[in-house]
Amino acid sequence: LELGVDDGVIVARTDSLGAGLTKQIAVTHTVGDLGDQYNSFLDLEELEHADMEHGDVIINHHGKLMRPKRLPSNLYQFRKGTGEDRCVLDSITSLQNGADLLWIETEKPHVAQIGGMVSRIREVIPNAKLVYNNSPSFNWTLNFRQQIFDAWSEAGKDVSAYDRDDLMSVAYDDTELAAEADERIRTFQADSAREAGIFHHLITLPTYHTVALSTDNLAKEYFGEQGMLGYVKGVQRKEIREGIACVKHQNMAGSDLGDEHKEYFAGDAALKAGGKDNTMNQFG
Repeated sequence: LELGVDDGVIVARTDSLGAGLTKQIAVTHTVGDLGDQYNSFLDLEELEHADMEHGDVIINHHGKLMRPKRLPSNLYQFRKGTGEDRCVLDSITSLQNGADLLWIETEKPHVAQIGGMVSRIREVIPNAKLVYNNSPSFNWTLNFRQQIFDAWSEAGKDVSAYDRDDLMSVAYDDTELAAEADERIRTFQADSAREAGIFHHLITLPTYHTVALSTDNLAKEYFGEQGMLGYVKGVQRKEIREGIACVKHQNMAGSDLGDEHKEYFAGDAALKAGGKDNTMNQFG
């Protein structure tokens, strides 16, 4: 509704900034058409007719015989440094052909990098809006600490106390650099919305990681010195005090619905899971 679209929104998943390979050579009919622009990003080698080998894939590119670099996997390689140009072309084309929002995958969460691409897109589509995946695939701590390190270095600030390649180390957790990096992470959504045109932030697979971490922590405590207290203190007590409905897991699994169903058909003779002796009553 914020977009003024009341019959569904089309989100175009564009080329990825870090992608280096493709399985397709685009169809092109005239110089400068969309297919020709796409093929210009390929890593092409000019050759003479006599240099062609059995099994080669050859294209006529602007009047020249060109051999795209093809890997044993049968994928074709893009020229290095073309990622942003491909994303911009893909984004503009998508918006011109019905997309409402763009989804661009980058190799790192960097506001200036994202904003630079969106600015180029908005030169053609002024109202372009971006969906961005705040992905757990990024090492957010290392990325932002390195961004701060680089910014400080460029500004002439002394960074001799830090090893850029080892900034993930817990030894840096209480440093000024780490504090500034954490603040940048905290404000990333607001900063990128304001400066990089991100309209909607999403995060993929966060619960995959939260489940893995919580299960690992519980296992270490339950089978360690904490025993059952590892569960009670780390899980159940928090559920009760924070009002998490799943503390009554029988109810969340549908036991109340089952009881109502049984009572409807069997009346007082229904064998129900609930009642005054049900353990769920211990949780209020």
